[in-house]
Amino acid sequence: MLVPRGGGWGDRVADAARARGFAPVVVPLIADVPPEDSAPLDAALAQLAGGDWLVVTSATTVRVVAERTPRLPAGVRVAVVGSATARAARGAGWPVDLVPTDHSAAGLVTALPADARRVVHPRSDLAAPTLVDGLRARGIDVLDVVAYRTVGTGDEPILLDPAPDVVLVTSGSTARETARRLTPLDPRTRIACIGPGTADEARAAGLPVDVVAADRSAEALLDAVVELVPPHPDQEGHP
Repeated sequence: MLVPRGGGWGDRVADAARARGFAPVVVPLIADVPPEDSAPLDAALAQLAGGDWLVVTSATTVRVVAERTPRLPAGVRVAVVGSATARAARGAGWPVDLVPTDHSAAGLVTALPADARRVVHPRSDLAAPTLVDGLRARGIDVLDVVAYRTVGTGDEPILLDPAPDVVLVTSGSTARETARRLTPLDPRTRIACIGPGTADEARAAGLPVDVVAADRSAEALLDAVVELVPPHPDQEGHP
């Protein structure tokens, strides 16, 4: 199993994969780096005030914001895209006021209350405009700012011997890097996507999609992989 991100996230997912009987290989395909200019982010966070909504769509965003703003102002409400982001937010000491039933940017657009006065939305530079455009179409004031940039980790092809049974695809950027650096895929390699939006981006990148997690979380993704490719004792040492 190929885990496409390193750091703490990659370590946690690798441990969870081992607990399910897989032999993961962590091969970071993407990394997050600061914005070229952090001043807009700092200015947006400085404007956060009671009654505002802080809307975040990734655990990486939570980490970046928490590093710059150790404590949110009183009265700030927090909306997150799914359970993994919610865990990260609670781990940072934030209240989590809204997790939409539909764990997607479109789900957040629909679920945010009509009385939302202003939304501060720190995000990746590669985030789709779905959330911002949808909220503005509802007449909600959105302060949209880049919190971090997502970059590839290299250009050379990645060759694993033996080929992985499964590649975990956790974002559009990992889908594009998988297509760029791991194709042509071995015929037996399966692609597992963390959600329907990521699955759409994987298909757009030319990848097959073999399974989509029921919930936008690493745990649900691994559970889906267990259903797709049940681990066996003879997989020890086999990615």
